[in-house]
Amino acid sequence: MKALRDTVLDPFLLSIFAVAALASIFPASGTAEDVLGWVTRIAIGLLFLIYGARLSPRDAWEGVKHWRLHSVILASTYLLFPALGLALRILEPSLISEDLYTGVLFLCLVPSTVQSSIAFTSIARGNVAGAVVSASFSNILGVFVTPLLVLALMTTTGSASIDPSSILDIVAQLLLPFAVGQLLRPWVTGWLTRHSASTKLVDRGSILLVVFSAFSASMNQHVWSSVALWRIGIVVAVCILLLALVLTITWYAGKWFGFSLEDRLVLLFCGSKKSLASGLPMAAVLFVGQPIGLIVLPLLLFHQIQLMVCTVIAQHFARRPEPSPVAVVAD
Repeated sequence: MKALRDTVLDPFLLSIFAVAALASIFPASGTAEDVLGWVTRIAIGLLFLIYGARLSPRDAWEGVKHWRLHSVILASTYLLFPALGLALRILEPSLISEDLYTGVLFLCLVPSTVQSSIAFTSIARGNVAGAVVSASFSNILGVFVTPLLVLALMTTTGSASIDPSSILDIVAQLLLPFAVGQLLRPWVTGWLTRHSASTKLVDRGSILLVVFSAFSASMNQHVWSSVALWRIGIVVAVCILLLALVLTITWYAGKWFGFSLEDRLVLLFCGSKKSLASGLPMAAVLFVGQPIGLIVLPLLLFHQIQLMVCTVIAQHFARRPEPSPVAVVAD
């Protein structure tokens, strides 16, 4: 009962609900929306700079070399999710409309999140180096793979175009700050060690900013008023089911592959996420002339559900005791 109470009353989880409610009542619009977008980008860039400064080059290289882990995560993102999305076609049209099913399938095709996957891995004390590599590579690969999967698995009104600036944005916002952090590591690593609370603030703050931005956008686009309430309930149930299946499969897959707990946490968080930040721009390109608000609704709901559920999971693992140091006995 104490564990349940701690989970329900977790300050970070309550903060997510509060921020979502605040954005629904007072969505950012106009200049405020532009400022919010820039603040969110700066926070994400700072997050990656801190990760770069905290990780030793040796740890980063170990993360790159862990190809088995990255392969399983990519399989979850671009094989497992699409297969589950195709299986959910049985719900159309009796339970969800054609547009909403298109949205469900589309959310199964978008890349994994970057900042929240890494932030949750960090909070849960998992393999952050592995999470940085997997999440970043998944997002870059998604610029090419997601449009191809959309063209192969669903009907669109036109051909998808891939904007090279998307790759530059990923490099500029994520990989460049990480590299700068690596360069600054000799001068700032001591300060970061002494002020670990500041890094936690950036971890959690970046997630809260993404939640506020997502709910502001949904209110400004009048997404909630364009579909019947009971259909939203069905989509919520589908998103919960989808997330539960992927979380279960990735957790036991990590055990089956013999990964360490730290690597299993990377697989759990990176393999179960879907990126709203990447999905919304892609939807605008791929579904021109179609009801984009309804199509992105499942992704919007899934994104919020995954943040709330993974908050609980990350906080649970964060509370586990530190491993005891191994005593060395001299002969």
